[in-house]
Amino acid sequence: MNERRKVVELFEQYKDYMEDRVYTGIEQNRKGYAYLTVQNGAGEVLSNAKVTVKQKSHEFRFGANLFMLDELETPEKNETYKKLFAETFNMATLPFYWDATEPEPGKTRYHKDAPKLYRRPPIDLCLEFCEKHGIEPREHALAYDNFFPKWLYQASVAEVKHALEKRYREISERYAHKIQTIEVTNEMDWGIGKGRTAFYEEEDYVEFCFKLAEKYFPANQLVINEHTGACWADKSRPSDKYFSYIKAAILSGARIDAIGMQYHQFHKRENEYEKTRVTYDPVQLYKHMDMYARFGKPLQVTEVTIPAYSWEAEDEALQAEILTYLYKIWFSHQNMEQIVYWNLVDGYAHVWNQDEIRASQGNMTLGENYYHGGLLRFDMSPKPAFFALKNLIEKEWHTETAVTTDTFGKAHFKGFYGKYEVTVERNGKTVTTELDLAKKGKREFVLTV
Repeated sequence: MNERRKVVELFEQYKDYMEDRVYTGIEQNRKGYAYLTVQNGAGEVLSNAKVTVKQKSHEFRFGANLFMLDELETPEKNETYKKLFAETFNMATLPFYWDATEPEPGKTRYHKDAPKLYRRPPIDLCLEFCEKHGIEPREHALAYDNFFPKWLYQASVAEVKHALEKRYREISERYAHKIQTIEVTNEMDWGIGKGRTAFYEEEDYVEFCFKLAEKYFPANQLVINEHTGACWADKSRPSDKYFSYIKAAILSGARIDAIGMQYHQFHKRENEYEKTRVTYDPVQLYKHMDMYARFGKPLQVTEVTIPAYSWEAEDEALQAEILTYLYKIWFSHQNMEQIVYWNLVDGYAHVWNQDEIRASQGNMTLGENYYHGGLLRFDMSPKPAFFALKNLIEKEWHTETAVTTDTFGKAHFKGFYGKYEVTVERNGKTVTTELDLAKKGKREFVLTV
């Protein structure tokens, strides 16, 4: 037996609690009733009509970053990447890192044919892919000091703010109408001295960034985001740093619409058990989500990495098992609305605590070779974790059913929120239409045959 199995002991210890919350939460928060009336063209209700419903998409957002779009070393790999991404996800995180979108002052890389930059495909290319496949794009991130361009490192606070406003304005003009989820700030909890610009140390950093975002993105969802330790490994009290600075920013007038929570398990294999006693504890996971839900705002798991550590069968099976536990827990919570896995493929990304060793012509990076945190292997073959996620999205959390109208032309079904293909059959006549069962949408639908 894999010696690593001890890491899931808390999922097993609290299995009854976890399964109860998962089942109850999914039934209450991810599914709803649709009430149907079938009638003819004259408005007369029709009894004994067969109504078949088949879910076509989820309202809930399941995503990954799109950083390797057309970035792999062979055309075959690129096509496989695009195919598997489009078949699996309905959300994609786009790389709006400032040092990549404007590496030199005034010289931006948004357009489709911009010069290549590793793991930073041009935004227009990403949007073209998303639009083609019906995938919702997600912006990451407007103000992320770790990736501010080098030409700002020695700038004054006033100069950084001026440049930041120019950036907001340009992104708004190009993309505000195309991208709903706007991640405003990311990873503020890095401590004094870790910022690359003077602005990072200013007390009004978060407040300024959100007020500026409200000015340029008035109709968009404005999201705050933070690293794993701040979100999941603190004490789950209102005194937690992330909770406290969200509260302070809101009290200062920042319009924060949603709360982002990263979930990267970047631990050495030999330290995995010790480091995951909180993050692999279902009681603590729910406790943290319940606490942040007090703000009355949606929650988003913005970046997920679950390591396998190798391509051995037992390690990959454990990765899939852990992923399944976590996705069920997150999906069941009433405030959660998005889960974004981070790197789809092994071998192409550095991680925060490794040297930035780039992949080239088939050479894996040190970081990904160590963690094996993707859902696909380096050769693009899917891992058990990939199939586990597909099974949840496409089978376990999927509704297909058939109902028959009563003497009043009425029928109903309970299904996962999303878009449905609905086929009505009566007396040899068949009509197919689309129905949108949304959590905050209408529940009563009239179908005409």
